[in-house]
Amino acid sequence: MKQLLRWFGALMVLSGPGNVVADSREASVFAEASFPNATLPKATLAHDIRACDRWAVGFDNDFLVPGSRDQDYTYGLSLLHIYDAEDTGAPAQPLEWIDNLLGLDKATRRGLEFGLYGFTPEDIENPAANPEDRPYASLVYASTRSERIYPLTGTVISSQLTVGVLGLDLVGDLQKGLHSVLDGDAPQGWRHQISDGGEPTLRYSLARQQLLSAPTNSVEVKHTQSISAGYITEASWGLNFRTGHLNSAWHNFHPEQASYAETSAQLNNRSVERFFWAGIAVKARLYNAFLQGQWRDSAVEYSSGDLRHLVLEAWAGYTHGFANGFFISYGLRGHTSELRHGDGDRNVVWGGVMIGHNLE
Repeated sequence: MKQLLRWFGALMVLSGPGNVVADSREASVFAEASFPNATLPKATLAHDIRACDRWAVGFDNDFLVPGSRDQDYTYGLSLLHIYDAEDTGAPAQPLEWIDNLLGLDKATRRGLEFGLYGFTPEDIENPAANPEDRPYASLVYASTRSERIYPLTGTVISSQLTVGVLGLDLVGDLQKGLHSVLDGDAPQGWRHQISDGGEPTLRYSLARQQLLSAPTNSVEVKHTQSISAGYITEASWGLNFRTGHLNSAWHNFHPEQASYAETSAQLNNRSVERFFWAGIAVKARLYNAFLQGQWRDSAVEYSSGDLRHLVLEAWAGYTHGFANGFFISYGLRGHTSELRHGDGDRNVVWGGVMIGHNLE
C-alpha cells in the first residue's frame, strides 16, 4: 500500500498544475489571455462546468468490427451521469476520502457510472476449459469520478474509484440471450470464467490531461498520463486528437482514459458539431485480473511470466452532435496481445457505439 501511495504521489508531482487552483471561472484555455491563437467557442467553459447534467450510454461489441469477430473483449455496457461538484452525496464519499488523503484539490465536477463487460476465448462453443486460450472473465461495476479543471493552464486532473464483482452469471447470461436473438453461436464455457460465482474487486486511478497547443474550433491535441491500482494495475501515456467542426470543451472528450467499457462514454454541448478522433497509448501493465485472476482459483488463469507487460493501444472514430443535445458516436479500438503464447496470443479489436444527451 505504501508503494502504491508513492506511485500516486509521484504522479501528482509530475502532473501538478503549479499554483493555479481548479475552478470554474470564465477565464479558460479558449481565452486570448491564456493562448493568443485560441478561438472562443460558443459555449463558455464556466457554463460548461457549472451547469452539469449530462447522460451518456455506451455499447461495445466485437461484432461492430468489420469482419465479424466474437472473442476476447466481447461486449460492454455503460451508463454515465456527469453532475455538479457541489452534489457530494454518499456515492462520492469513498473517492473523496482517497483524494483528500493524496492531497488533491476540490473537484470541479463529478461523475457516476454503472456498467458491465465480458471477455471470451475464440471458440465459445467449446464447453471445456481451454488452457491454451484466454479465460472467460466478466465485471459488473459502479464507479465514481472527480475532475479538477485548471482552465488557465489547459490541465485536468481526474480520479476514479471503481468497485465491482468479478465472475457473476449476469454477463454470460446476457451474451447468451443476445446470441439467441441474433441466431449466433451459443457460448458454452461461462462456468469456467475467472472467479466464477462472484468475487469483489476494485480499482483506483489518477489521470492528468494536458493540452499540447491552444484548441481551435477545428483541431485539438492533448496527451494524458495515468496510473491505476486494482484489478488492472498499470501506468500509461496516451496521445489523442480530434478534428472537424468542434463546439464542445476539450476536457469533455477523453477516449485515452477508457478502459474497455469504463469511462468510454463522452460528453457534448447542446450544439451541432461533427469530428473525427484518433489516438494511441502505451501501457505498462503490471497486473490484469481478467487474465490472472484474484485470490480465488479459476479453471484458466495465467501467471505474470505468461504475459506481455507492455501493451500498445489505438483508437479512431467519428462523433456527430445535434442542436437538441443528443449525440451519437462510433469508434474502433484495439490493443496488442497480452499473452505470450497459445491460441490467446493475438491482438484484441472491438467497436463501440455511444449515445448521449445534454440536459442543460
